[in-house]
Amino acid sequence: MTNPGSEPVAQDGPILCVDVGSTFTKGLLVAADGSVCRAAATPTTLATDVLDGIDTVRALTGAPRETPVVACSSAGGGLRLAVVGYEASVTALAGHRVGLSAGARIVHVFAGRLDRASMADLRASRPDLVLLVGGTDGGNADVLLHNATRLGSARFTAPVVLAGNADVADRARAALERTGRTVVVADNVLPRIGVIAPQSARTAIRAAFLRHVIGGKHLSRSADFVRLVRCATPDAVLRGVEVLAGAGVGDALTIDIGGATTDVYSAVTPMGEDAGVRREISPQLRFARTVEADLGMRWSAPGVVEAADREHLTLGSTTRACAEAVLHDVAHLPGSPGEWESELALATVAAVVAARRHGRAAGPGEAPRALRDVGILIGSGGVLRHAPTGSAERVLGAVLADHGGGWLVPRAARGRVDSAYVLFAVGLLADDHPRRADALARSLLDPR
Repeated sequence: MTNPGSEPVAQDGPILCVDVGSTFTKGLLVAADGSVCRAAATPTTLATDVLDGIDTVRALTGAPRETPVVACSSAGGGLRLAVVGYEASVTALAGHRVGLSAGARIVHVFAGRLDRASMADLRASRPDLVLLVGGTDGGNADVLLHNATRLGSARFTAPVVLAGNADVADRARAALERTGRTVVVADNVLPRIGVIAPQSARTAIRAAFLRHVIGGKHLSRSADFVRLVRCATPDAVLRGVEVLAGAGVGDALTIDIGGATTDVYSAVTPMGEDAGVRREISPQLRFARTVEADLGMRWSAPGVVEAADREHLTLGSTTRACAEAVLHDVAHLPGSPGEWESELALATVAAVVAARRHGRAAGPGEAPRALRDVGILIGSGGVLRHAPTGSAERVLGAVLADHGGGWLVPRAARGRVDSAYVLFAVGLLADDHPRRADALARSLLDPR
């Protein structure tokens, strides 16, 4: 996850980990032993320069000026990714899964041969980056080459990560570059049927995000911001979940309930009854993320109500009215026991439905995600961090008791709330400071 343009971070002394979000900039000052010295948050300073918010967090945590800073960001909408593939249930699906795992917001997926209408749809989605996939290695090459040629000749400036049939990668790259398109070539995401290879494309997406998105959105007047940012925030969180899964808890599941989306992250190893399932054409990733754009506590609150009705989950009339009200006042915070009850009812539905969608089979003939052996369920998001004592645990308990939801509910998972918001920092520290990251991840296992 290292930013190639960044300087090495000292191995001793505290490190300031910062998440520059679209609404708030959060910071954790992490000591060499992995303990949190201090945490702070401030509104993200998009109107001026996002470095102003980082400076405020630095001051609030008491971090000296020489303290190293590592950051992730979802400011300015994060990474908007479009996926163009060959078949919807094969390479396009593989590309979609890889893009999510790289921390992207998938704004468009197309499968087949690009034509004038589909190019118009692609442009309308306003992607920061296009992931172009298609064909297994040695398999179909026509569609990939056609789409590369179409993208190369279109009035379309978004950079392209090319991760399709390796046998024709050079020809596809040449077709894209003939009009000056920025292209990064990665290994095929689906080299052969039943085998998904995400890492090379994830690395290329991350590099393109740092080079073209963070720098291109003009979030800061200084190049310092580009040097500080290592990855997109969801990418850091997923990496944190990977570390947590390796901390002796078995497989791990995280549900992050936000104002606009509810994200679910999992780190699973198929075992026992899940190990013998039929291999899928485009298999699920071991480390995976799904994003539910209709499930959120503010901008998407009406979507929670609609999801409750579709999934036959109960929501009272007061909660339904609350969902409509907060849509028009997204800055509203619950201030009474009654408002908190409605808030937590919405959060429970968002968490349960998001877990169902993450865990269910992706399509006919496919297996549900292997979540039976999940050892820990982490809840994240402001609604859980700031809820009255014991309330957040009830939300997680509803997820773990959802045996009628059509997914493989964990058999013996512990529920924990990431009340200090440490998972993003675990991910930021994981590659260069594994011991510090491991100790910070283990703090989530403390029931206090």
